[in-house]
Amino acid sequence: MRYAIVIENAGDNFSAYVPDLPGCVAAGDTLEETERLIREAIELHVAGLREDGLPVPEPTSHVDDVEVSA
Repeated sequence: MRYAIVIENAGDNFSAYVPDLPGCVAAGDTLEETERLIREAIELHVAGLREDGLPVPEPTSHVDDVEVSA
């Protein structure tokens, strides 16, 4: 599966979340670390849902960039 993630600069670190998996979050000191940690968080989140017999949400979010004039 391929889930959309959102990574935000939180000042001293980066934070990430997955719109299609509420509660699935991660934070890291660098962008690269945060990407790795959110990937691990998704894997653990999905495994936990399966272990609890809950449905795993299908990826439905779409991410794109929009250019605007300032």
